[in-house]
Amino acid sequence: MNILLIGSGGREHALAWALAKSPVLNKLFIAPGNAGTKACGENVALDIEDHEKVVAFCRENLVKLVVVGPEAPLVDGLADSLRANDLLVFGPSKAAAQLEGSKGFTKDLCQRANIPTAAYGRFTSALEAKKYLSSQSYPIVIKADGLAAGKGVVIAQDEAEALAAIDNCFEGAFGSAGAEVVIEAFLDGEEASFFVLTDGTNILPLATAQDHKRAYDNDAGPNTGGMGAYSPAPVMSEELIQQTLDTIIKPTVEQMRAEAMPFQGVLYAGLMITDKGPELIEYNARFGDPECQVLMLRLKSDFLPLLLACAEGTLDKVEAEWFDETALTVVMASQGYPGSYEKGTVIDDLGSDFADGSTMLFHAGTCEKDGQLLATGGRVLNITARGATVSEAKEKAYTRLQSVKWENGFYREDIGWRAVEREHKK
Repeated sequence: MNILLIGSGGREHALAWALAKSPVLNKLFIAPGNAGTKACGENVALDIEDHEKVVAFCRENLVKLVVVGPEAPLVDGLADSLRANDLLVFGPSKAAAQLEGSKGFTKDLCQRANIPTAAYGRFTSALEAKKYLSSQSYPIVIKADGLAAGKGVVIAQDEAEALAAIDNCFEGAFGSAGAEVVIEAFLDGEEASFFVLTDGTNILPLATAQDHKRAYDNDAGPNTGGMGAYSPAPVMSEELIQQTLDTIIKPTVEQMRAEAMPFQGVLYAGLMITDKGPELIEYNARFGDPECQVLMLRLKSDFLPLLLACAEGTLDKVEAEWFDETALTVVMASQGYPGSYEKGTVIDDLGSDFADGSTMLFHAGTCEKDGQLLATGGRVLNITARGATVSEAKEKAYTRLQSVKWENGFYREDIGWRAVEREHKK
């Protein structure tokens, strides 16, 4: 079977690595891929915004299944264009991808389906948004409605910070994503992520994870796309997982189907575990990055049949088997990220992988030019390890990281701190 994987980040390298292990796979194409994905298949230059060219490529190369990694092509309707040409797709339609593409859409859906989430308001003008603030308490959450690469959220501690966040959105700090603003009550608790596959009717629970959004140690600094993650999330007990399925995931899948926009793909629920139980912070319509990296290292099953069942509507016929161990990933990023950073810096040495296959280095923003490996993005490398405990996985990941020689790279030294503390208390 020939597969086309869309994307170029650490998530896509992890997906490519998992797909490449499948005995069902004939050839894997990655568009555009990165310096790491070429070891898993063939990187191809393909304009994914040109849907006709993507369809033509699939026909010319006998592609049976297209796996869409990032959110932007999904929100742009790439899955619809492919399905209209009788191609199987792992990823939701444009209508269903609104779960990630519009925070206001998701909040309204939660209201209709009685899904637990924070109280909110939606606004298309700064004046109305600021008027709403006068009746709210702090801290409060200000969100750009659309896609903002994980950076369009501000937890405002006071009125001045909230007003500035509203102005930033409406003055274009996040482009068209900030044309509408969602203001939410602040939820107090511990964050966790829960991933499921769904074919629009059936649901296959995958795994839980926790990530680190802040750029620096001790959860300091600006929000990023993610500086590290681990799976499973210790806070997510079996009871909380079932509660999340019953009160959040199942009602979402049923409501989307009832409103004639069934969701096919991976549902990534960002949760806050509050005193009342799990509440939905937001949905993503694709695997998280860097959460995908730890999920793929823990997955024992053949990944390809799971994605195929999602696309074909036969998810009730498959199961996912997991390693019981913890997986943890540390992101190496370019100095200056998530602000401005130098592109094209040389990565001198990636070191060597562990021989037992429990440690992987996934590329994100990398390319090869003139025989050198260059850093081309903000988040560049993902050093990922599996261990019997969080502490063991963390030690293995950081030990592996020390062999990487890249002068312009930086990373957090405390990934997994919360889970390690839990282990030490036992």
